[in-house]
Amino acid sequence: MNPPPSAGGATAGFPTLHPEIIDSHILGRLDGPALASVACCSVALRRHSSDQSLWLSICHSTWPATASPRLSQLISTFPGGGPRAFFSHAFPLFSKLPLTHPPSSPPEILSAVDIHYDGKLIFTKLHSTDTSSDWFRCSPFRADLIELKEAAPAAVKSSAGVGNGGMHEGLMTLSWIVVDPVGRRAANLSSHEPVSVRRHWLTGELEVRFGSVFSGRDGGHVMCGIVVTCGGEMEVREVRMEMEDMDGKHLNGEESLVILQGALEAEKGTGKNRAAEARRRYEEFEEMKSERREREVRREGDWDILCLAIVVSIYFYFWFYIL
Repeated sequence: MNPPPSAGGATAGFPTLHPEIIDSHILGRLDGPALASVACCSVALRRHSSDQSLWLSICHSTWPATASPRLSQLISTFPGGGPRAFFSHAFPLFSKLPLTHPPSSPPEILSAVDIHYDGKLIFTKLHSTDTSSDWFRCSPFRADLIELKEAAPAAVKSSAGVGNGGMHEGLMTLSWIVVDPVGRRAANLSSHEPVSVRRHWLTGELEVRFGSVFSGRDGGHVMCGIVVTCGGEMEVREVRMEMEDMDGKHLNGEESLVILQGALEAEKGTGKNRAAEARRRYEEFEEMKSERREREVRREGDWDILCLAIVVSIYFYFWFYIL
């Protein structure tokens, strides 16, 4: 059934709006997932939703670290849609790593890191890591974003008296996007929301942990752990990332680079329930690591008992032979 005509005899509808009103006052107010959903509604909306400047603005508002001139220009050259393609790479969690090794290693990895607390930005930085040096490949991998004796003061106050060391788990969010500037690929290594929060018993500093769990090609798992250490009034004192396997061993640069390349090449999900999915993977990883540690303890205990039995047997055999 057709809608009744208006007083002027014309049918009012969404397509009659001026394109600038649609782009600036309607689509410009949406976030990335909502804009992607709108693009599926009609051909006209898909055309409006494919505007690169619109998606670039969404990337800058979602991740302020992407607003740097270098990264902003790089995002515009991503194959498959520029900023829209970058958003589809950086927003969701990745799935299982590809079975084959990437053909080449990028000589540089960019990290766009943003931390929000209670909806307000308290830390943002674009960090560059040189992956071509021998020092990087042989040393334990660790990316530190804040130099020693340097801190980033926050513009918000912590929620004193709340559980988990004085903060709600959902108040702090973190995004750590790694970008391959040569291959034009990106992946978000953060769980978005904390997977654990604890306060140091001596210093009183708050340690908030984020991370992602990688399912390796050999069936093992690797944890990409991101730790944010905050002092009083949510002063960000440390932001670091490390790679850890199920034995608690920290991976070196070369091993970590393989994991990072796999994350860049991995298929991405939809981004739905990404925080809950990341927490589930983290809890499973910690449970598997605990079970592995218990098996090692039992194995060492069995070896101790066996060695003790051998020593006692030799002792009794010696005295039996003497007497």
